[in-house]
Amino acid sequence: MRARLAIAAAIIAAAAAPSASAQEPPGHEVLSDPGHMSRWAFVLRKAIVRRTPDAKARAVARLRLKTQDGTDELVPVLERQTDEAGRRWIKVRLAILPNGSTGWVPEEALGPLHRVRTWLRIDTKRLQVKLVRSGRLVFRSRIGIGQRRWPTPKGEFYVRDRLEGFPAGGIYGPLAFGLNARSAVLTDWPGGGFVGVHGTNEPYLLPGRVSHGCIRMRNRDILRLGRLMPVGTPVTIS
Repeated sequence: MRARLAIAAAIIAAAAAPSASAQEPPGHEVLSDPGHMSRWAFVLRKAIVRRTPDAKARAVARLRLKTQDGTDELVPVLERQTDEAGRRWIKVRLAILPNGSTGWVPEEALGPLHRVRTWLRIDTKRLQVKLVRSGRLVFRSRIGIGQRRWPTPKGEFYVRDRLEGFPAGGIYGPLAFGLNARSAVLTDWPGGGFVGVHGTNEPYLLPGRVSHGCIRMRNRDILRLGRLMPVGTPVTIS
């Protein structure tokens, strides 16, 4: 009886174990878990972004040192992989079209990894934004989003920079966060049609579909968010 039970247990364990093809390749590490622990890094030097972690793989983009706003470029680091030659590669999210693009760069092109526990979730149906930190909801606000002809892009993004010092009563309010998200219809705009999260001088329009794609918040709300959300925070727009 014990022998039969042992054999049955072994069969069940074998069936439950993932196959070799389903397992991650050797030397692979996942670095991002939005809302719990994610990581980002500044770009230390210009680098070609490859489709796969291989120096011979097709180039998909190029990392630069500055954003279109003149701030230091940073990227979220999603995964790490060591190739057969022992070189370590980092998978990063990119600020290019199509939205959602990712690629691999040599680890030495990036600075030290920074940790972030926040996750910004933007709901375009409910016109609501939520900030999650360490798995807990810490902030909620009503928002304005893009008009139907200039829709706010959906997908996975990140907070690329933080901008302050706007003129009093300006259209961006007192604070703006630049995202890597880009409008698919306003690509001829200065800077490439990047989308941001910012304050407003027209709070009476919120909530609603009122912008060219950016997310607008009442000034008191964007200032409160500014105290809670650091750069590098993952952003999901749904």
